[in-house]
Amino acid sequence: MAHEHEESCCAPVHEHDHSHDHGHEHDENGTLKLFIPSIISFVLLLAGIALDNWIPQTWFKGYVRLIGYGAAYIPVGLPVIKDAFKSIQSGDFFSEFFLMGIATLGAFAIAEYPEGVAVMLFYSVGEAFQSMAVAKAKGNIKTLLDQRPDQVSVLQGEEIVTVRAETVSIGDIIHLKPGEKLGLDGQLLSETASFNTSALTGESKPDTKRKGETVLAGMINLNTVSRVQVTTAYKDSKLSKILELVQNATAQKAPTELFIRKFAKIYTPIVVFLAIAICLLPALFTDDYLFRDWLYRALIFLVISCPCALVISIPLGYFGGIGAASRNGILIKGSNYLDVLAQARHVVMDKTGTLTEGVFRVQEAIFQPGWDKNELLKWVNALESHSTHPVATAIHEYAGPADRSVKLENIEEVAGHGLKADVNGKELLAGNFKLMDKAGIVHHLDPSGIVHTVIAIAYDGRFAGYLTIADSIKPEAGPAIRRLHEAHVKTTLLSGDKETVVQHVAKELGIGKAFGDLLPEDKVSKVKEIKAGNEIVAFVGDGVNDAPVVALSDVGIAMGGLGSDATIETADVVIQDDNPAKIPLAIAIGKATRKIVWQNIGLAFGVKAIVLILGAGGLATMWEAVFADVGVALLAILNAVRIQRMKF
Repeated sequence: MAHEHEESCCAPVHEHDHSHDHGHEHDENGTLKLFIPSIISFVLLLAGIALDNWIPQTWFKGYVRLIGYGAAYIPVGLPVIKDAFKSIQSGDFFSEFFLMGIATLGAFAIAEYPEGVAVMLFYSVGEAFQSMAVAKAKGNIKTLLDQRPDQVSVLQGEEIVTVRAETVSIGDIIHLKPGEKLGLDGQLLSETASFNTSALTGESKPDTKRKGETVLAGMINLNTVSRVQVTTAYKDSKLSKILELVQNATAQKAPTELFIRKFAKIYTPIVVFLAIAICLLPALFTDDYLFRDWLYRALIFLVISCPCALVISIPLGYFGGIGAASRNGILIKGSNYLDVLAQARHVVMDKTGTLTEGVFRVQEAIFQPGWDKNELLKWVNALESHSTHPVATAIHEYAGPADRSVKLENIEEVAGHGLKADVNGKELLAGNFKLMDKAGIVHHLDPSGIVHTVIAIAYDGRFAGYLTIADSIKPEAGPAIRRLHEAHVKTTLLSGDKETVVQHVAKELGIGKAFGDLLPEDKVSKVKEIKAGNEIVAFVGDGVNDAPVVALSDVGIAMGGLGSDATIETADVVIQDDNPAKIPLAIAIGKATRKIVWQNIGLAFGVKAIVLILGAGGLATMWEAVFADVGVALLAILNAVRIQRMKF
């Protein structure tokens, strides 16, 4: 995204790079600079037209008239002519610059000076508006950039010293006053602190963090003086990664965008040859052939056929979509994924952490007679400390910190089943009933009769008891599923959790189909089955243990991307907070973007086709051509910018 040269068709965009603008005043000055050449040209053009028509002067003719209009042409025409030469040198002979150059210089060759200047003037005005629109689209990302303070207060001995954020080392302690933004990622040292996380999640509600929890660059400390120990270098902070991600998003082109770029490469030379044909071929068929008249028609044809409106507005539309999404706390890694989201007909979801809080609580601990409950719990707790699964956290919360004196040997995680290890030379198992069956453990329980998640425990080949664990459904999950169904999107729930739990959650939320007791490879099979029905499938999960399914789906959406770097790497779309309401929102933004892009394509082709026919038939002048080119480009730009103002 650093350079707009590829994206746009015209000069002023890259003449005026806004990427380092800081502050409102600077932006205004930058905008004014964009329009200065056009203003000079407009004033000189008006003076020329006045001398031609309203206050005719005998001296304003011949070379004097040429010089007068030439002076009006230079401020707007010279940059475009320069770019035409640069394009030719880089092997792109038939560029938009070349089209505009020959059309306007041709108008000068047949002494249609005012039209020649007007075409280039309006073209430059269109370009200036495009630059403004691009700068506006970049604005969302720039506001994110502004969330990282340049300076932070660091504790050095007993003193608090203000230093540049990029010079802070891992391990340093940041002193954060109320209202201050955190400059780097770190771990909270204070007991508790409330933060505004809107820069990262798009949500402005306060987020309370406790001692030892991770806090991220861009968060604003709300109430109390807090201390944070830095865990990540400035350039590697989560916010830096997010910025890089969104800034690189424009490199991933949507099929429509790629088609238009290929189309422009073929279309432009065809247009040039057709213009030559319009100019020369009538000499063979008409008796009263006038070279000047047919050249004028050919020049009109060239101006109208310039594909600027398309080449400008389509990337701008997608860029606006990516910007609108990032403003709502959704990171979309490329315009191609916006297109896929717009066409998604089936959303497949993981349960834990996506639709449920992912915060498990032990409901009850039931042990067989003759077992020492406390001893077993101590062993299971120590074993679960080797897992990152939310269930492990629930057991730690219930049983307290893991006892490090417990000697565990041969620890093994059985994918989709649970954990096993040797304690005092005998095997300890903790997992689902499939793990019990696999190990040949005899029990007389019907797991399907228990609604909650069950962690069965066995030791020395005998069934010892079980823990029931429950997870609460997120309050936003129900409305999110309803909105998906209203948008005619099917829903399926896939989970490794117990079938009874999964069916209970699906029924509660009104999800179409639900499957439980699935291993990672079973999820892949289910998604393959759904895709076999030729449906565009989006998969929503945590992006890490669901990596195979995310890769298989048409678009992988990760929830709570702030938690994990791997998530940001794996998924195509990252929802920065854990809010399921963002799933239908992402689809809505995709649909709105696609609609605007196709409106622009229809508008550009429709108006151009009409004026092309009129121009070739001698019924349209250069002024209509200017409207067909620049007018349509401006309308398309304004339409593309609209997406950033939309309320979703």
